[in-house]
Amino acid sequence: MSVWNYVVTAHKPTNVTNSCVGNFTGPQELNLIIAKCTRIEILLLTPLGLQPILDVPIYGRIATLQLFRPHGEAQDFLFIATERYKFCVLQWDAETSELITRAMGDVSDRIGRPTDNGQIGIIDPDCRLIGLHLYDGLFKVIPFDNKGQLKEAFNIRLEELQVLDIQFLYGCSKPTIVVLYQDNKDARHVKTYEVALKDKDFVEGPWAQNNLDNGADLLIPVPPPLCGVLIIGEETIVYCSANAFKAIPIRPSITRAYGRVDADGSRYLLGDHAGLLHLLVITHEKEKVTGLKIELLGETSIASTISYLDNAFVYIGSSYGDSQLVKLNLQPDAKGSYVEVLERYVNLGPIVDFCVVDLERQGQGQVVTCSGAYKDGSLRVVRNGIGINEQASVELQGIKGMWSLRSSTDDPHDTFLVVSFISETRILAMNLEDELEETEIEGFCSQVQTLFCHDAVFNQLVQVLLATGGKHLVYLEIGDGVLTQKTHAQLDFEISCLDINPIGENPNYSQLAAVGMWTDISVQIYSLPDLSRITKEHLGGEIIPRSVLLCAFEGISYLLCALGDGHLLNFILNTSTGELTDRKKVSLGTQPITLRTFSSKSTTHVFAASDRPTVIYSSNKKLLYSNVNLKEVSHMCPFNSAAFPDSLAIAKEGELTIGTIDDIQKLHIRSIPLGEHARRICHQEQSRTFAISSVKYNQSSAEDSETHFIRLLDDQSFDLITYYQLDAFEYGCSILSCSFSDDSNVYYCVGTAYVLPEENEPTKGRILVFTVEDGKLQLVAEKETKGAVYSLNAFNGKLLAAINQKIQIYKWTLRDDGTRELQSECGHHGHILALYVQTRGDFIVVGDLMKSISLLIYKHEESSIEERARDYNANWMSAVEILDDDVYLGAENFFNLFSVRKNSEGATDEERGRLEVVGEYHLGEFVNRFRHGSLVMRLPDSDVGQIPTVIFGTVNGVIGVIASLPQEQYVFLEKLQSNLRKVIKGVGGLSHEQWRSFNNEKKTVDAKNFLDGDLIESFLDLSRSKMDEISKQMRVSVEELCKRVEELTRLH
Repeated sequence: MSVWNYVVTAHKPTNVTNSCVGNFTGPQELNLIIAKCTRIEILLLTPLGLQPILDVPIYGRIATLQLFRPHGEAQDFLFIATERYKFCVLQWDAETSELITRAMGDVSDRIGRPTDNGQIGIIDPDCRLIGLHLYDGLFKVIPFDNKGQLKEAFNIRLEELQVLDIQFLYGCSKPTIVVLYQDNKDARHVKTYEVALKDKDFVEGPWAQNNLDNGADLLIPVPPPLCGVLIIGEETIVYCSANAFKAIPIRPSITRAYGRVDADGSRYLLGDHAGLLHLLVITHEKEKVTGLKIELLGETSIASTISYLDNAFVYIGSSYGDSQLVKLNLQPDAKGSYVEVLERYVNLGPIVDFCVVDLERQGQGQVVTCSGAYKDGSLRVVRNGIGINEQASVELQGIKGMWSLRSSTDDPHDTFLVVSFISETRILAMNLEDELEETEIEGFCSQVQTLFCHDAVFNQLVQVLLATGGKHLVYLEIGDGVLTQKTHAQLDFEISCLDINPIGENPNYSQLAAVGMWTDISVQIYSLPDLSRITKEHLGGEIIPRSVLLCAFEGISYLLCALGDGHLLNFILNTSTGELTDRKKVSLGTQPITLRTFSSKSTTHVFAASDRPTVIYSSNKKLLYSNVNLKEVSHMCPFNSAAFPDSLAIAKEGELTIGTIDDIQKLHIRSIPLGEHARRICHQEQSRTFAISSVKYNQSSAEDSETHFIRLLDDQSFDLITYYQLDAFEYGCSILSCSFSDDSNVYYCVGTAYVLPEENEPTKGRILVFTVEDGKLQLVAEKETKGAVYSLNAFNGKLLAAINQKIQIYKWTLRDDGTRELQSECGHHGHILALYVQTRGDFIVVGDLMKSISLLIYKHEESSIEERARDYNANWMSAVEILDDDVYLGAENFFNLFSVRKNSEGATDEERGRLEVVGEYHLGEFVNRFRHGSLVMRLPDSDVGQIPTVIFGTVNGVIGVIASLPQEQYVFLEKLQSNLRKVIKGVGGLSHEQWRSFNNEKKTVDAKNFLDGDLIESFLDLSRSKMDEISKQMRVSVEELCKRVEELTRLH
């Protein structure tokens, strides 16, 4: 039964919804704070760019993000309000580098109609109050007392019901708001009100302005000395204050975001719906405004938020494309643009559709998404793990070790690759033709197995033939042409591995040595050059350490110790005292591991070679592990030669490969920009192609027109092979690759709708059937329908279509002249709009626009479809999937997930006709599509190899995984989750339990039969003392808990 489910994020949200700039982490530090719907990121502006400081989840969907500075404070506070009416005020604690909650609360009202235009949260420039517009006709006030603490909130009636924007005005003796609203005749006006805090009421404000541009929808308050407000419309921009009124016409555009450039508010950046960036200048003489000027700077991603950082650097946050860090130049480039893009931050949102394919045919799924929108539309290929791009390879059996050498110490590139076998050593070098060939180095002994070699100071090569047996440890130092034995120590047991990788100030000299021991299974730290033992750490168990490594990540020194059974221990190492703390253990594979450092993009990482090769790296001062997409690696060494810069030499079963490594991150994302909006995607194995349905927006003409295409792409190179243009007003709604009974060909079927401006619902559509022949899309058959074809499914050799409110089955028949056509066989009415359909055997699961999920069955004898059962709740569906024969999964538009079960054992017809809700959960994300599949290699021998998973994609660019667990594992993890809730407190005091409770306009109920994998997996990031606390409560050892949680992280 797939009733017990585990929901986890494989790719975090990347859609940037808000951003702000201020001095948050210190009085002298400039921070950029970014909200990505359910997460906030805090970055620090440094001479080297934006440096991440913190990235944390918020238990809510962020509606407002504002920095403000109460009186007498040296740095800014952060105000956050969520869509479920919680708010908090956060302050940075520099000593612990954590967020502390200054205030929190709930601002929901029992009655009230939530605003249509989203919540508005604003803070008075003089910090006298926070204003919130959450419900139509009400303005909520949270006043500050004179010490900067928040007092009790109250509501003020607002007569304007259709509010478009509200802001506080600067420079007013009493707090004053300006309201942009629409009246019942659709005209737009601006009004001002003073907030009388004592009377808890509004007083008519100093001025008002009637009959503005019909597209006016954004207010920008202007700071002193000018004060007043800018009203941004679609065709005009107006500056308004008590004693001035200036207007200028603009090219028709919808302004989505603005960013203030100067503290005095004389210049603003405006970003519009087409991604154009303009500069708006208020011209003034002293404090008198004389006019407005606007200038086009260039093109960026379509901005949802703009933050001017400093020195002409601007952060553009986007919901429809990648976010960007841009620089505004004084001189235009060759294309006349003043905008230079310095960095792009990948954004997968909105994921409208995706498919799971195994393009490399290695048993590992990749997700190909339709991402972005409008001109920023793209396809993204997302796969787990780090890829190695092979540059060269040679067949060699029995490699026992590898090292790279330079021809001299100051040569930036490696020249030689030393490969050691059981009874000999070979040296390979790059020749002039950039080929690897065997060579010799003078004085290098090649009739023996080399145990270690490395470049040494004074331009010499060292070859150590034997680390001594008989429990001896010998320390040799290299002089100019001489090798001297400095110290020699007798140890208690035989040595299994050792390392003296220099960490610390001097890159050529080591102060510490790490030694792994047989017999007592310990790792010891010795100081150099006197070889006195500083620390001894017993590892426990009977598996010996096979490889130790001293290394530093992000300025923290670690000791990594790999065991013979594929486990890896890591400790934090204090370089001055040699003591080891924070012991953590992870399982990387089942074979012995060898550890080596390598550098990529000037940061150091560690490669763990074993049967599941892994790269160990550090991000936000946490160690992360990412699997490498190779089967089994026995040895690896960096090989940075002139021909293959930044490459790695990798010894696999019977061959030696040289290749470069992808960016070091858990998910690898490849972007294919389309310049148009891809809305549906489908893969066809036989023709090795993708078919996508896309929309191209032509904004050159006065009228914005759009054209719809079916495009065919190669599944390896993603090059466009051919396309088919749909009719005017015709939208592609669904796409499917399938075959029919009694026909060996494979077809692409496309469902469309004619969307006419005068119709509420499409009354006409088509089903098109194509084959791919010689790189062309051949239209084989078409069928007209009486509505939009929202969904197409292959169904027992036939075609199942959802057309407006009915489900229809078509069979593929042969005409007399040998051509084929779709012929309607039977149908089923009784839906409002059947938007999402999944099938399994003869069962059909339908997700309706507003009537939740229903289950239909196809009867072969009568060739008819009838309804078996339905969920009687009113859920507005956004996606459905079948988990197993009896359990179905749904997502709906209040960001919840739920599962329903078919009740075949019910006693009465009424019970059998009801789908029983078995699981409910608030995901906080709008899901557009579920698909069966997995992002990771499924190794059948591992515990998670048997767990079925479903992948989902959301509007915020989240890729998530839902795994159906066995019941005993679910019960164990549920207990762990409730213990973690007590230990891990939500940012701003927000409750995890409330956040995950299923919530729509009718009800709020606790989550059931769904677990929050993100919370459970954060167990691995806890400090040792907190892990111990949880282990006590669970009565399970920390090692066992880590092992069980780590297995779950392998699901994604």
